[in-house]
Amino acid sequence: MTDEQRPDPDAETSVTDVPGAEAEGAHAEGAGPDAPEPEVPDVHALPGGVHAALEAVLMVVDEPVPVDRLASVVALPVAEVEEVLHELAAAYRGEVDGEVVAPPRGFELREAGGGWRIYSAPAFADVVGRFVLEGQTARLTQAALETLAVVAYRQPVTRGQVSAVRGVNVDGVVRTLTSRGLVAEVGTDPSTGAVLYGTTGYFLERMGFSSLDELPPLAPHLPDLDTLDDAIETALRPARESTPQQG
Repeated sequence: MTDEQRPDPDAETSVTDVPGAEAEGAHAEGAGPDAPEPEVPDVHALPGGVHAALEAVLMVVDEPVPVDRLASVVALPVAEVEEVLHELAAAYRGEVDGEVVAPPRGFELREAGGGWRIYSAPAFADVVGRFVLEGQTARLTQAALETLAVVAYRQPVTRGQVSAVRGVNVDGVVRTLTSRGLVAEVGTDPSTGAVLYGTTGYFLERMGFSSLDELPPLAPHLPDLDTLDDAIETALRPARESTPQQG
């Protein structure tokens, strides 16, 4: 190569002079923050249509999905998606237009916990339980069930208030319920600083409820929080009186 043919190292080089630069530049430009979102396919044109598209999404979720979110995913009106969900639920039960025309499936589509999700059918609970538990018991103890009931009906509530209802210490039981995701810390009592507990979305899901308003009307049979506070104060008074005062 002669001196005339050698490129000048100080000369400016246009990106268009570099092979493939236009394509790379276009790719980088399309990948920027302002790049258009990928086009949502017409779910009606997919194999199985809307019904199959919703099934595909529901098969990979691990918690109930609200209908408006499902509608957003498939880019369809909420009313249409809700109608399809009910049709799927009926189909899994073997029903068409309210009549049973086929055996039910081993799973079902239910609305619970504020959204929709596919569950194994209750009729097969024992079979599924043997597979999942492998000899371990997942049943809550009577103490845990009683504690969970108090939390559900009197939430937000402190452990001391729950103990006043049950008459025993519930620290261990509350830890168990928390570890299982049925109750969680929801704040602190402004007057005492004690941790307040309430039920979780997982609790609603397991109960098959959409909201706490669906709880059976048992609350009138439980004492109100003022009564619980009085009971706690009464229980603590002997211990306080027996504690030596430091002067």
